[in-house]
Amino acid sequence: MRGSSRTPSRGLGPRGSTRPGQRTGRARAPQTAVVPNPPSGRPARTRFTGRAAILVLVMAVLMVSYASSMRAYLEQRAHLSDLRASIDESRGNIEQLKREKRRWDDPAFVELQARQRFGWVLPGEIGFQVIDEAGQPLTEGDSLTDPDAAPDVDRPEWWETAWESVEVAGKPEKVSQRPPADRIEPPGKPRKLIR
Repeated sequence: MRGSSRTPSRGLGPRGSTRPGQRTGRARAPQTAVVPNPPSGRPARTRFTGRAAILVLVMAVLMVSYASSMRAYLEQRAHLSDLRASIDESRGNIEQLKREKRRWDDPAFVELQARQRFGWVLPGEIGFQVIDEAGQPLTEGDSLTDPDAAPDVDRPEWWETAWESVEVAGKPEKVSQRPPADRIEPPGKPRKLIR
Protein backbone atom coordinates (compact mmCIF):
# COMPACT_ATOMS: atom_id res chain seq x y z
CA MET A 1 0.00 0.00 0.00
CA ARG A 2 1.17 3.32 -0.75
CA GLY A 3 0.92 5.94 1.78
CA SER A 4 -1.44 5.92 4.59
CA SER A 5 -3.09 9.12 3.61
CA ARG A 6 -6.06 8.56 1.50
CA THR A 7 -7.83 11.07 -0.58
CA PRO A 8 -11.36 11.42 0.46
CA SER A 9 -13.96 10.29 -2.01
CA ARG A 10 -16.50 12.63 -3.40
CA GLY A 11 -19.30 12.11 -0.96
CA LEU A 12 -17.28 12.10 2.22
CA GLY A 13 -16.58 15.81 2.54
CA PRO A 14 -18.32 18.14 4.92
CA ARG A 15 -21.52 17.92 2.91
CA GLY A 16 -21.67 14.21 2.67
CA SER A 17 -20.03 13.23 5.92
CA THR A 18 -22.07 11.19 8.18
CA ARG A 19 -21.86 11.71 11.82
CA PRO A 20 -23.73 9.76 14.34
CA GLY A 21 -27.21 11.29 14.87
CA GLN A 22 -27.06 13.34 11.68
CA ARG A 23 -29.17 12.68 8.60
CA THR A 24 -27.70 12.19 5.21
CA GLY A 25 -28.80 14.19 2.18
CA ARG A 26 -29.09 17.85 1.42
CA ALA A 27 -28.94 20.33 4.14
CA ARG A 28 -31.98 22.47 4.69
CA ALA A 29 -31.95 26.17 4.12
CA PRO A 30 -32.36 28.16 7.27
CA GLN A 31 -35.98 29.30 7.79
CA THR A 32 -36.59 33.00 7.99
CA ALA A 33 -39.63 34.62 9.49
CA VAL A 34 -41.77 36.71 7.14
CA VAL A 35 -42.66 40.05 8.63
CA PRO A 36 -45.90 41.42 7.08
CA ASN A 37 -45.21 45.05 7.77
CA PRO A 38 -41.77 46.37 8.39
CA PRO A 39 -41.34 48.41 11.53
CA SER A 40 -41.17 51.62 9.51
CA GLY A 41 -44.98 51.52 8.97
CA ARG A 42 -44.87 51.14 5.19
CA PRO A 43 -46.52 48.07 3.66
CA ALA A 44 -44.17 45.51 2.19
CA ARG A 45 -43.81 45.69 -1.56
CA THR A 46 -44.73 42.70 -3.61
CA ARG A 47 -42.69 41.98 -6.61
CA PHE A 48 -44.44 41.90 -9.97
CA THR A 49 -42.22 39.63 -11.99
CA GLY A 50 -42.15 38.90 -15.67
CA ARG A 51 -43.65 35.47 -15.06
CA ALA A 52 -46.62 37.01 -13.26
CA ALA A 53 -47.17 39.46 -16.14
CA ILE A 54 -47.13 36.62 -18.68
CA LEU A 55 -49.51 34.58 -16.50
CA VAL A 56 -51.94 37.51 -16.25
CA LEU A 57 -51.72 38.05 -20.02
CA VAL A 58 -52.39 34.37 -20.76
CA MET A 59 -55.35 34.34 -18.35
CA ALA A 60 -56.81 37.45 -19.98
CA VAL A 61 -56.49 35.92 -23.47
CA LEU A 62 -58.12 32.70 -22.25
CA MET A 63 -61.00 34.60 -20.62
CA VAL A 64 -61.65 36.63 -23.77
CA SER A 65 -61.58 33.54 -25.98
CA TYR A 66 -63.86 31.59 -23.62
CA ALA A 67 -66.24 34.55 -23.29
CA SER A 68 -66.59 34.89 -27.05
CA SER A 69 -67.04 31.14 -27.38
CA MET A 70 -69.69 31.17 -24.65
CA ARG A 71 -71.52 34.04 -26.34
CA ALA A 72 -71.51 32.15 -29.65
CA TYR A 73 -72.74 29.01 -27.87
CA LEU A 74 -75.64 30.87 -26.24
CA GLU A 75 -76.59 32.55 -29.52
CA GLN A 76 -76.61 29.19 -31.28
CA ARG A 77 -78.80 27.66 -28.57
CA ALA A 78 -81.31 30.51 -28.94
CA HIS A 79 -81.26 30.11 -32.71
CA LEU A 80 -81.83 26.36 -32.38
CA SER A 81 -84.81 26.88 -30.08
CA ASP A 82 -86.29 29.36 -32.58
CA LEU A 83 -85.81 26.87 -35.39
CA ARG A 84 -87.43 24.09 -33.36
CA ALA A 85 -90.45 26.32 -32.65
CA SER A 86 -90.68 27.15 -36.35
CA ILE A 87 -90.53 23.46 -37.24
CA ASP A 88 -93.31 22.66 -34.75
CA GLU A 89 -95.46 25.45 -36.20
CA SER A 90 -94.84 24.18 -39.73
CA ARG A 91 -95.82 20.65 -38.69
CA GLY A 92 -99.07 22.00 -37.24
CA ASN A 93 -99.78 23.86 -40.49
CA ILE A 94 -99.07 20.71 -42.50
CA GLU A 95 -101.54 18.71 -40.40
CA GLN A 96 -104.18 21.42 -40.84
CA LEU A 97 -103.65 21.46 -44.61
CA LYS A 98 -103.92 17.66 -44.76
CA ARG A 99 -107.26 17.83 -42.93
CA GLU A 100 -108.43 20.55 -45.32
CA LYS A 101 -107.42 18.40 -48.29
CA ARG A 102 -109.40 15.44 -46.92
CA ARG A 103 -112.44 17.72 -46.50
CA TRP A 104 -112.29 18.70 -50.17
CA ASP A 105 -112.60 15.00 -51.11
CA ASP A 106 -116.13 15.03 -49.62
CA PRO A 107 -118.77 15.95 -52.27
CA ALA A 108 -121.08 17.50 -49.64
CA PHE A 109 -118.31 19.90 -48.55
CA VAL A 110 -117.62 20.86 -52.18
CA GLU A 111 -121.34 21.57 -52.71
CA LEU A 112 -121.48 23.68 -49.53
CA GLN A 113 -118.45 25.71 -50.63
CA ALA A 114 -119.98 26.29 -54.08
CA ARG A 115 -123.19 27.56 -52.46
CA GLN A 116 -121.38 29.84 -49.99
CA ARG A 117 -118.67 31.23 -52.22
CA PHE A 118 -120.37 31.46 -55.58
CA GLY A 119 -124.08 31.48 -54.69
CA TRP A 120 -124.79 28.41 -56.81
CA VAL A 121 -128.17 26.69 -56.49
CA LEU A 122 -129.42 23.34 -57.67
CA PRO A 123 -132.08 23.13 -60.36
CA GLY A 124 -135.48 23.95 -58.90
CA GLU A 125 -134.11 26.02 -56.02
CA ILE A 126 -134.52 29.78 -55.78
CA GLY A 127 -131.44 31.80 -54.93
CA PHE A 128 -131.44 35.20 -53.31
CA GLN A 129 -128.85 37.70 -52.23
CA VAL A 130 -129.04 40.31 -49.47
CA ILE A 131 -128.11 43.85 -50.51
CA ASP A 132 -127.30 46.90 -48.42
CA GLU A 133 -128.80 50.42 -48.61
CA ALA A 134 -126.66 51.29 -51.62
CA GLY A 135 -127.76 48.19 -53.52
CA GLN A 136 -124.43 46.37 -53.18
CA PRO A 137 -124.49 42.69 -52.23
CA LEU A 138 -123.35 41.92 -48.70
CA THR A 139 -120.40 39.65 -48.19
CA GLU A 140 -120.12 37.01 -45.49
CA GLY A 141 -118.59 39.35 -42.88
CA ASP A 142 -121.01 42.25 -43.46
CA SER A 143 -124.19 42.77 -41.48
CA LEU A 144 -127.21 45.01 -41.78
CA THR A 145 -127.99 47.61 -39.15
CA ASP A 146 -131.46 48.29 -37.82
CA PRO A 147 -132.52 51.65 -39.29
CA ASP A 148 -134.94 52.31 -36.41
CA ALA A 149 -132.35 51.76 -33.71
CA ALA A 150 -130.25 54.73 -32.76
CA PRO A 151 -127.01 53.86 -30.98
CA ASP A 152 -127.41 56.50 -28.26
CA VAL A 153 -131.10 55.83 -27.44
CA ASP A 154 -131.84 53.30 -24.72
CA ARG A 155 -134.58 51.02 -25.93
CA PRO A 156 -136.76 49.31 -23.34
CA GLU A 157 -136.44 45.56 -22.97
CA TRP A 158 -139.14 43.39 -24.52
CA TRP A 159 -140.65 42.41 -21.18
CA GLU A 160 -141.00 46.06 -20.20
CA THR A 161 -142.90 46.76 -23.42
CA ALA A 162 -145.09 43.67 -22.90
CA TRP A 163 -145.93 44.70 -19.32
CA GLU A 164 -146.84 48.21 -20.44
CA SER A 165 -149.27 46.74 -22.98
CA VAL A 166 -150.87 44.64 -20.23
CA GLU A 167 -151.31 47.73 -18.05
CA VAL A 168 -152.79 49.74 -20.92
CA ALA A 169 -155.19 46.89 -21.74
CA GLY A 170 -156.50 47.01 -18.16
CA LYS A 171 -157.22 50.75 -18.37
CA PRO A 172 -158.90 51.47 -21.73
CA GLU A 173 -159.25 55.07 -22.88
CA LYS A 174 -162.74 56.53 -23.23
CA VAL A 175 -163.78 56.66 -26.83
CA SER A 176 -165.63 59.77 -27.93
CA GLN A 177 -168.90 59.38 -29.82
CA ARG A 178 -167.95 61.93 -32.41
CA PRO A 179 -166.21 60.68 -35.53
CA PRO A 180 -162.74 62.02 -36.18
CA ALA A 181 -162.43 65.28 -38.08
CA ASP A 182 -161.07 63.71 -41.23
CA ARG A 183 -164.13 61.44 -41.51
CA ILE A 184 -166.70 64.26 -41.43
CA GLU A 185 -168.20 64.83 -44.82
CA PRO A 186 -168.98 68.31 -46.10
CA PRO A 187 -172.64 69.32 -45.66
CA GLY A 188 -173.78 69.58 -49.29
CA LYS A 189 -172.96 66.06 -50.43
CA PRO A 190 -175.34 63.20 -50.08
CA ARG A 191 -174.12 60.14 -48.20
CA LYS A 192 -173.89 56.85 -49.83
CA LEU A 193 -175.10 53.90 -47.95
CA ILE A 194 -173.48 50.60 -48.58
CA ARG A 195 -175.44 47.54 -47.78
